[in-house]
Amino acid sequence: MNNLYSSEQFEKQYTYTGSDLGANWTPDRTVFRVWAPTAQAVWVNLYQGGTPNTNDRLEQLPMTQAENGTWVAEKQGDLNGVYYTYVVQVNDKLREACDPYARTTGVNGHRAMVIDLDATNPEGWALDKDPHGGNPITDAVIYELHIRDLSIDPDSGIKNKGKYLGLTETGTANSKGMPTGLDHIKSMGITHLHLLPIYDYGSVDEAHPELPQFNWGYDPVNYNVPEGSYATDPFQGQVRVKELKQMIHALHQNGISVVMDVVYNHVYKTEEFCFNQIVPGYFSRGGSNGSGCGNDTASERSMVRKYIVDSVLYWADEYHIDGFRFDLVGLIDTETINQIMQAVHAKRPNVIFYGEGWSMHSAVTKRDTILTCQANAYRTPKFAFFCDTMRDAIKGSVFRGEDPGYVSGNGDLAYAIHRCFMGLPGWTNRPDQIVNYASCHDNLSLFDKLTLATPGQSQQKRIRMNNLAAAIYMTSQGIPLLQAGEEMLRSKPLGHGKFEHNSYNSPDAINSIKWGVLGNEEYDRVVEYYRGLIAFRKAHPALRMTRPADVTKHMIPMAEPGNALAFHITAGAGGQMQDTVVIFNPGHADLTTALPSGKWTCYVDHEQAGNKPLFTAEKQVTVAPISAMVLVKE
Repeated sequence: MNNLYSSEQFEKQYTYTGSDLGANWTPDRTVFRVWAPTAQAVWVNLYQGGTPNTNDRLEQLPMTQAENGTWVAEKQGDLNGVYYTYVVQVNDKLREACDPYARTTGVNGHRAMVIDLDATNPEGWALDKDPHGGNPITDAVIYELHIRDLSIDPDSGIKNKGKYLGLTETGTANSKGMPTGLDHIKSMGITHLHLLPIYDYGSVDEAHPELPQFNWGYDPVNYNVPEGSYATDPFQGQVRVKELKQMIHALHQNGISVVMDVVYNHVYKTEEFCFNQIVPGYFSRGGSNGSGCGNDTASERSMVRKYIVDSVLYWADEYHIDGFRFDLVGLIDTETINQIMQAVHAKRPNVIFYGEGWSMHSAVTKRDTILTCQANAYRTPKFAFFCDTMRDAIKGSVFRGEDPGYVSGNGDLAYAIHRCFMGLPGWTNRPDQIVNYASCHDNLSLFDKLTLATPGQSQQKRIRMNNLAAAIYMTSQGIPLLQAGEEMLRSKPLGHGKFEHNSYNSPDAINSIKWGVLGNEEYDRVVEYYRGLIAFRKAHPALRMTRPADVTKHMIPMAEPGNALAFHITAGAGGQMQDTVVIFNPGHADLTTALPSGKWTCYVDHEQAGNKPLFTAEKQVTVAPISAMVLVKE
């Protein structure tokens, strides 16, 4: 079947192009349509409730074969709130499965629910919009967050701990009166909140939210359904939809765009995935495990491609999602990615796209399949990629915790920083395709990595390394991204000098953001420094160029001794009418740098960052050890 599914004949006969797959509700009737080309017969089971293994079936409707391998059934009356599944007969074997196009489900995603989506819209939803719509992607400052991490800490001051609604609360504070949650994020000045998976995933039991259970959520079960463990009631299908919309609306009202982390490259359990239950094996590349999760998605097949395009478009339309971050996009083909962007941008031209473009082996089922990795960035010009070159140059290899990076003493990485700063990591020359970062949910946190790589160093020197790292990726050409809590020296200690590098299922004690550190002067200064870097970047278009030609024209490297780096960005870059100089000194001694002619005002140094002038200089300037300096010409 693996070969047959990808054959030209199968694709021609069974590619359905309609937009009505799933349960299409009106107050008078609901029409169900499912794609099941290999089935001998299909039925719809209607249920009173959404809890599996409950004897509450209301009716079984036979479905009728229709065009291109689809099956259709219609039921008169208002079915809003009624749960359903499909029963599919393939090779005389009966399988009961959730609808791949389910909009919502009951607890743990076993039964889909017919839903009046308009009834779940919060007040003002019709006027809701992306607060940063229309801005170039290089204007974005992205903050990567896990829903539960934000609020679960006992000192978060947030009532709806671990829930979507936790991100709607304002006026929250820790025990010292310092702002937490949404207020803190808003005060940082970030533009986009990147949320780790919020679709329905399989590793957390929604029926028992009181249990100590945690997962990042990279284990998809129902792609178009919000995760129920983040809802106040996972048993009622409409609640998760309503509360997720409330959260997105609240973020938009607070000037924050929302990015959704999507994981189309693999599923939680291959055989149990609803699409593979209905059309056995169709969704996955047989025997391929490039994802390391037991299966790879066959995105090159027409109905998998359609499913992914439909899914992303649904989230953008129904939930007003402003951006999508693709997990392991190197396993998805470029044609699918381009079709996604084309479909979404036709309706919502401001939506941004980026992902992990690592080169990965996958047993694709069609010879002409080209995968979306960094090396193929030119084939997906509106899609940006995480820059691991920048990440590993700043702090050292993520695979070896003890390896130092540029900020922690490895001078061999100076040239890599130089190239990345100019938006030239080696696989693209377009700043709008480069996501620069020093840490994300994967691997050690930035501060834990610095701790392991600098045995014997003082806390103060490590903080300076941390701030230098932030200054590098915040002033580089590209799109900056930071892990939530990096600005407060986030750490995941295991004890005995060890740190968790893969906390995907670690307890809250490790994963939660520790709001109690705020109010401690040492941490507050780091938060202020990050806040200032973000404010400075947002105020200076020279750091946010979009065209390679502008970078070539306006970026002039300056000769510096040792491993120090300096750059002169000439007036006119990004529309900025002043020259800018950026200097990095990773050394342990002062650095004296000659300045281009004129009078210069410093806005970023070893202690402070922002849009407030710190001092003026002419001819030369002294940069403190392990620090950055940014100056603007008067």
